[in-house]
Amino acid sequence: MTPIAANDIRLMERAGQLAARTLTHVGKYVKAGITTNELDKIAADFVRSHGATSAPLGYHGFPKSICTSVNYCICHGVPDDKPLKDGDVVNVDVTVIKDEYHGDTSAMYFVGEVSKEAKDICEAAQGAMDKGIDEVKPGATTGDIGFAINKYVTKRGYWIVKEIGGHGIGKIFHDDPWVPSYGKKGKGEELIPWICLTVEPMINKTAAPIKEFSIAKSSIKYYETGDKTLSAQYEHTILVTDRGHEILTLRD
Repeated sequence: MTPIAANDIRLMERAGQLAARTLTHVGKYVKAGITTNELDKIAADFVRSHGATSAPLGYHGFPKSICTSVNYCICHGVPDDKPLKDGDVVNVDVTVIKDEYHGDTSAMYFVGEVSKEAKDICEAAQGAMDKGIDEVKPGATTGDIGFAINKYVTKRGYWIVKEIGGHGIGKIFHDDPWVPSYGKKGKGEELIPWICLTVEPMINKTAAPIKEFSIAKSSIKYYETGDKTLSAQYEHTILVTDRGHEILTLRD
């Protein structure tokens, strides 16, 4: 991946900030009775009103502006007309294109009162992301990130999704390097200053093999836990600086 030019870093920061604001805006509407299609429209309208584009829409045929992954859907869930119900947890994944640059972020939301089990796995997913981000700095490797994530998740009693991970990002939505949520210290690709990547561990309650499903007229797949137990994910876009890192998608 090519480092972002110095005069373009501010553009990348703005894309990240808009993604974060979009996620915060959509999150205010997550409640029992709303459909994920309605959340999709809310996100699309917000992004458009800020002079930006929803990156997922039309990406390899993906039909919606955001991904909404409910309960046992791991990622790439397609918004639909099924209302959310009390006790659901939903990952809302937002990517925007602003001035040619991408900002990508996701978070878990609770629908009404959720179980202790749901709260715990969501807390663990957020903690796993934070552990991974802590490793991001020049000279570190993608293996350092994955090792820290997997160690934390294993101690919490959950399982990492190994088939899907983070990625480089900038003017390209999904770029090198691949950022796995497992690995060995010192292995993988070395991080260099002024590249951007996402840290987005997906964790499952059990070790059941994941299931892959097709999306009509798209080469994108969505994934579910094999035994329909809970999955959770958080994601930030990170800029590698000359001394450490900057989280570009921090929410207020």
